[in-house]
Amino acid sequence: MKSLIITITLVHAMIAACAQGLDTDSLKTVLTKTKEETSRILILSQLCNELARYDPDTAIRLAQDGLKVAKQINYLNGEARLALALAIALSNVGDYLNSIKWASSYLKYADTTRDIQLKSMYYGEISVIYREQGDYDEALKYSDKVISFTEKALKSLPQDPCNFCRAIYAVRAGIYMDKNQLDFAKKYIDKALSYPLTPLKAINASAFNTAGQIQERLKNYDPALQLYRQSAQAFLELKHPYRGLPRVYNSISTVFATMGIRDSAFYDSAFYYLYKSLAISQPKNFAREALETELLLSKMHESINPDSALYYYKRAMDARETLFNQDKQRQLSGYKFNLELQQQQAENAQVQVRSRIKIYALLALALTFLILGAILWRNNARRKKSYILLQRQKAETDYQKDKAERTLEELKATQAQLIQSEKMASLGELTAGIAHEIQNPLNFVNNFSEVNSELINEMLDEAGKGNAEEVKAIAHDIKQNLEKINHHGKRADAIVKGMLQHSRASAGQKELTDINALTDEYLRLSYHGMRAKDKSFNVTLYTHLDPSIGMINIVPQEIGRALLNLYNNAFYAVGEKEKQQLKAHLPTGQEGGQRYEPTVTVSTEKHNGRVEIKVKDNGTGIPQKIADKIFQPFFTTKPTGQGTGLGLSLAYDIVKAHSGELKVETKEARPDDPVGRAEGSEFVIQLPATSNIP
Repeated sequence: MKSLIITITLVHAMIAACAQGLDTDSLKTVLTKTKEETSRILILSQLCNELARYDPDTAIRLAQDGLKVAKQINYLNGEARLALALAIALSNVGDYLNSIKWASSYLKYADTTRDIQLKSMYYGEISVIYREQGDYDEALKYSDKVISFTEKALKSLPQDPCNFCRAIYAVRAGIYMDKNQLDFAKKYIDKALSYPLTPLKAINASAFNTAGQIQERLKNYDPALQLYRQSAQAFLELKHPYRGLPRVYNSISTVFATMGIRDSAFYDSAFYYLYKSLAISQPKNFAREALETELLLSKMHESINPDSALYYYKRAMDARETLFNQDKQRQLSGYKFNLELQQQQAENAQVQVRSRIKIYALLALALTFLILGAILWRNNARRKKSYILLQRQKAETDYQKDKAERTLEELKATQAQLIQSEKMASLGELTAGIAHEIQNPLNFVNNFSEVNSELINEMLDEAGKGNAEEVKAIAHDIKQNLEKINHHGKRADAIVKGMLQHSRASAGQKELTDINALTDEYLRLSYHGMRAKDKSFNVTLYTHLDPSIGMINIVPQEIGRALLNLYNNAFYAVGEKEKQQLKAHLPTGQEGGQRYEPTVTVSTEKHNGRVEIKVKDNGTGIPQKIADKIFQPFFTTKPTGQGTGLGLSLAYDIVKAHSGELKVETKEARPDDPVGRAEGSEFVIQLPATSNIP
């Protein structure tokens, strides 16, 4: 019988583990200081759980009072916790019927709550009651649920927060011990003891007691006695005499009684521990422990003092009648039946719900397959229709393709004709431009030729008359006309050569060239060429050549030709400005009190991986409205006969062929200033450090 009681201490110790380690005095102090009702109810439930271990009568009274308050404020969680404390206290005084009523009344709430600890404690208490009634299978069923809940909860926690594991495995070991399945009992008690000792001594003490009982059943008396002593020591370290302490004393007594068969001196120790057990259990109304102690005393007094044996036996029978009378057993059995019926009905309801869910799921699945079948059939019909339409479209496409190919051939033929027409039109435009440029010098040549023809006829007539003076005069006129014919012929020749240079592809090869030397060389050539034509021409030259440029890869003849054109234009611009000064009747070399100096500045610079060549003059400048036209072929601002309009165009093409750029910045002379003070143009050639022309 004593082994049946061990589970009570273990399960109740589990509940104490969740009381945050506070004793009753501390809980009473906190309770008096707490004003909020729900908090007071929670603290009161912890206090009742603690009192149930050593003062169950007080725990029952306080729990009943607390339940009234919790129901008044409709605090269901508080009701459930106080009902559990009341069930524990009633179980400790042997009122199993009311204990299981209170435990089962809030079991449904415990099932629905997310509080795994509360749920586990409810199932653990019901497991204890069934075990004490000898219904071990039912006790194991509820124990299984406790272990399942706890292990599931502990998977998400780094450690056991309420030290449940040591207790729940020891409880299960005790149930298997009562069923005399000692192998399972040994397995679970070893698992319980594998966990470290907890700060809650009641859990450690109860686990040691269960382990000692298993060793006693296995007839290992010395290890059993050692475990009992560890259990008693843990219980004695508690502030109050817990219900588990009388059980440990009874366990020690049974070992001494067994060992007393060989040595009567052990009987004295056995009686000593039984009387200590009785001194605790009777005043505290621990009915089950008192019953067990009195039965042991009766048995031990049989051979020593029959009267005492009879006395304790009668007391034990009275206690048994109180605990296990037939009416209570019938009521308990009936309540158990009703409870099992309710659980069965609940399970059946769950089964029906699951069955309905399965049926609905199957119907939904069937409907899904039906819908999918309809969709697949419709898609298949659409695919067939689309295939037929696609075949028609393919035939139409093939027809359109053949038609497009024929049209393409016709377009190609038409395109060839258009290209030829465009070429002829371009050639016509070019021919017109050439005719326009050459027409003037040719007109002079033709006119002077006709005049000379007439003069020769006149000269022959005069010669026949012997008029020598007139012949000489006519001959002199013929000579002047021939000079003019020669002059205009050279003009036409220059135009043709310029056009040929513009249209001819360069055959020069790229080579590393000192751009500074090339720039300076062509500047001097241009200057001396201008001086050769006009001895009075004079200009101030400034050069700023960057020595860090070094050699760049270019076609030197082509770049030189471009530079020559820029230099010639600059010299022409400053020369024209000096002529404008004379036309304005300004003193020679004076410009409003300031001397005008024709100036051309040439500079080179390496900037951001590009070479810049700048040709700047302070001449007449270029009107902004024509600045974007000056690089077009045959466009010129010079008077007729003084320029072909191909120089800048040629220079532009040469620079572009070297992957460079040719830009101009200019300021035209102000309208109110016929001299055009401080105006001029600046041409900038930008070349890459390495030319990439073919």
